[in-house]
Amino acid sequence: MTTTAAVLVTVGLLGLLVATLSARLRELPLSEPLLALAVGAALGPAATGLVDLPAVTERSEELHEITRVLLAISVMAVALRYPARDAWRLRGPVALLLLVVMPLMALATTVVAWPLGLGLAAAFALGCALCPTDPVLASSVVTGTPAERDLPARTRQVLSLESGANDGLALPLVLLALVPLGLATGGETGVEIGREVLGALVLGVVAGWGAGRAIRSGEHHGATDTAPVLVFTLVLAVGVLGAAVLLDVGGVLAVFVAGLTLNATDPDGDRMHAVVLDEAINRFVLLPGFVVLGVVLPWAAWRDLGWALLLVVAGALLLRRLPWVMLLRRPLRLAWRDAVFLGWFGPIGVSAVFYLTLLAERLPAADATPVLAAGTAVVAASTVVHGVTSSPGRRLYARASRAAGESGSAG
Repeated sequence: MTTTAAVLVTVGLLGLLVATLSARLRELPLSEPLLALAVGAALGPAATGLVDLPAVTERSEELHEITRVLLAISVMAVALRYPARDAWRLRGPVALLLLVVMPLMALATTVVAWPLGLGLAAAFALGCALCPTDPVLASSVVTGTPAERDLPARTRQVLSLESGANDGLALPLVLLALVPLGLATGGETGVEIGREVLGALVLGVVAGWGAGRAIRSGEHHGATDTAPVLVFTLVLAVGVLGAAVLLDVGGVLAVFVAGLTLNATDPDGDRMHAVVLDEAINRFVLLPGFVVLGVVLPWAAWRDLGWALLLVVAGALLLRRLPWVMLLRRPLRLAWRDAVFLGWFGPIGVSAVFYLTLLAERLPAADATPVLAAGTAVVAASTVVHGVTSSPGRRLYARASRAAGESGSAG
């Protein structure tokens, strides 16, 4: 059986399993990404060897493209998940998380990476790649009936919107990390950041506005119903991503802006299409990406980094985000339990792999290998730890709310 066929068969069987278990998975200490990652690891060269692909430290280009597409579809779902008026109302806390907490997460991870002996510049590059909150893993925490039952709407919306926005806005930090490495000058980096970000904003607004007009026109002529709209949003995400690559602008950010703009063109704020789309993404579309990631995990490179890697992984999970969200609890207008929940559930996943593989394309091999190895170890650990704790954490939050005389608010 060829490698491609083996992966396709695995994804198909895994999809059937996820469809069969359906909502029950959301009540278990298990998430779809964790299940797919474990299956991929079991199939890979380090276990059964049924799928033989080189480790990500040896060849990262294919994984970079897979994560780019998966991120584009995921951030489109985030942008459409809630009515535009809700997103606008939460602009303050989301901006604080993006402009203050995200850089602090990059710096904290830089310090945490010190035991690896990477050097300050390479450690900073690793910290920047790991700073965005992943929308794919975050979606498994905040979507579905159990999440709507146990968690208030504001907490779910803040985490969703932050995870969608910071995947594109982490790009300037990653590009800035190339300067101390001597791979770009400050002027070159400033020009690249301006082109990537401003170009993404313009492309996203134009594409989203045009898509909104197209949907309204289709509805006017009776040619658009639920299924075509769902497919249309997927096609829009991939199309905007392709246009961004051709124009050499930030693709993930462009897709997110296009989704927000499309959402804003809906005067009724109808989010039913987005809910269905998001559930489909969480359960099925992400499966191939995590299966492949499990197959290409760099076990040998992890062993080479030794015990220091365990310290880095533990430090990243505990110190990267939680202390800063707790510190900014009042400006974010969070109760203690919300601050703990949002501080802990800021998972590191597909977005980090996207930026790690982007760095690998530019870094010398001597720097790229340990950065990729350490980064993927943190991603794998986050997928496991946050997948295992998502259901218990949600129930603990609901219990704390009941003890305080409150209840989760769906929406």
